Amino acid sequence: MNKSNGHFDVAIAGGGLVGASAALALARRGMRVVLIERRYCGAQASGVNYGGVRCQGRPAEQLPLAMRARRIWDSLYDRIGIDGEFVVSGHLRLARSDADLAGLEAYARMAAEHGLALELMSGPAFRRRYPWLGAAAVGGSLCPSDGHANPRLVSPAFARAARQAGVLVLEQTALEQAEYDGQRFTLRAGDHAFEADWLINASGAWAGTLAARFGDAVPMTPIYPNMWVTEPLPRFLEHNLGVFGGGIYARQVERGNCVIGGGRGHGDGELAQPSSDTTRAVMRDACALLPALRDALLIRTWSGVEGCTPDHNPIIGPSRTVPRLLHAFGFSGGGFLLAPGVGEVLADLVVDGATETPLDAFDVNRFSAVPA
Repeated sequence: MNKSNGHFDVAIAGGGLVGASAALALARRGMRVVLIERRYCGAQASGVNYGGVRCQGRPAEQLPLAMRARRIWDSLYDRIGIDGEFVVSGHLRLARSDADLAGLEAYARMAAEHGLALELMSGPAFRRRYPWLGAAAVGGSLCPSDGHANPRLVSPAFARAARQAGVLVLEQTALEQAEYDGQRFTLRAGDHAFEADWLINASGAWAGTLAARFGDAVPMTPIYPNMWVTEPLPRFLEHNLGVFGGGIYARQVERGNCVIGGGRGHGDGELAQPSSDTTRAVMRDACALLPALRDALLIRTWSGVEGCTPDHNPIIGPSRTVPRLLHAFGFSGGGFLLAPGVGEVLADLVVDGATETPLDAFDVNRFSAVPA
């Protein structure tokens, strides 16, 4: 016999950082919420990503959302009861050529229009400031307000905070049925059956399946970011590090371990594995930028499953086919910073019917002419 949990204002499919952030934001605005996760909250991509908390490097259309989200990170302890090892380290985006430097300059001009201040550096002054960088780096762009955090701590903590705020959190519970009868959603998840006025689809790499049930086809594919961590090393890496054009990212935690990533692992859509060949290739490039890594031992490698859209922008906002169905997925490897802001945006849409944060670029219908 099904356990009836009655009626909820909002049901959320997916207990990752986006879903848990939305649940917490909605509960704090007086909504009765149920959060449904088929495994454990924060155990998928939200908990195994690199941990970068950065605005720099994002496309113009993401910057208003990114800067809203970034402000939330400053009050992380008040929201979830832990600091999540969040450090405002600054994000240094490196150039390896004159063309890269020109690209950084153009990006800085665009970012300034959105209120994001960046410091450009090159030449002897750059070399004196960062003697720990290899000769492969010829300059860089520093965003002082960016940083990094520990996703293994942050993501589950949002779900715990949501539960403490009154959200019914169902883990190890698959959403088996979701239908809309013209007035409300009827849902079945494991032994639970209930109704909800709103449904938020925050199912990560698997969200496309739920969206398609309601006629919102999205051409999303799984990706498998490739990451690894070294033994503890003497502290040398001041900033969360990236490279213009992508390919390498690195940060050093307080214990001295360097978390590094780049390239792709492999998987089958459900499970992900890191690639030894990719790790070796990217590590060679990383050592050219960071000579201190040359003799470091790698102690663990990992990957995760994330959903990637053709334009690498997420899907955020209302369904074009079903009233009161909201989507928030397809973050294409860049959702960790954004998620708390996305949670607030979703709460705006439910409670206020609108949000001041621009979402047009994230419309689910933008791929309507592209085969799913």
